[in-house]
Amino acid sequence: MNESVGPQTIKAFEDRLLEVSSTLPKRLKQCADYVAANKDRIAVSTVAEMAEGAGVQPSAFMRFCQIMGFTGFSEMQKLFRESFVGGWPDYSTRLQHLREMQEGTPSALLAEFVEAGRMSLENLVKTVDPQALEVAVELLSKARMIHIIGLRRSFPVASYMAYAFEKMGVPAMLHSVVGRLDNHHAIREGDALLAVTFSPYSAETLDLVEDVASRGIPVVAVTDTVVSPLRRMNATLLSVSEVDFGAFRSLSATLCLAITLSVAVGTARQED
Repeated sequence: MNESVGPQTIKAFEDRLLEVSSTLPKRLKQCADYVAANKDRIAVSTVAEMAEGAGVQPSAFMRFCQIMGFTGFSEMQKLFRESFVGGWPDYSTRLQHLREMQEGTPSALLAEFVEAGRMSLENLVKTVDPQALEVAVELLSKARMIHIIGLRRSFPVASYMAYAFEKMGVPAMLHSVVGRLDNHHAIREGDALLAVTFSPYSAETLDLVEDVASRGIPVVAVTDTVVSPLRRMNATLLSVSEVDFGAFRSLSATLCLAITLSVAVGTARQED
């Protein structure tokens, strides 16, 4: 494996990651999942930091790099540093000063989440494929009824889009799985499903997407990592990477994408 040529582009890296992810043992799968959700950290982190984030030993992370086709972490890091040179958002001097002077205060906490949200919004332009966004808008704007599902952390996004569509007169139905009723029989030919889910992925959302996709009904998915199981379900994917602070991740970029998608679909339907 060490003699193979590693991915030469970020797209090739993502394709390779998706290819190997489902076959990896537990520890290496942890590496794959962490890398998929935190590609923005590869260029600026050490192998020890990446391993710690993935919850594995550095030796396991090095093995993962080799399975990806690189001689080691340095070669993988080089790909990301060359691809994103000049594009990495960094912490401002003011924020660093705030951390040092007011660490642990509500003001410092607010600044941390604001910065995480800013970075997430800047990354959104890089993660969302413009062509996929256009396809998603076309599919949803032509649907007789838009069915929306997003549970747990994704529920605020799904419920907001249902609200926005209602205000614009776009036929939409929010699936909340209340009482364990999935309402999948309500989704019929001519409709479309809009699914929102992030790692760890909601089993109910994945089941509904799989059922709907098997019936040939279009699916648009808002999700996070390149190893998302939705990639194998013939869905039109809109990828979002949220920068976390501690154990918390905001929905700044996801809600921005939700607003964009809602308004674009509403506008397209009015034009039709």
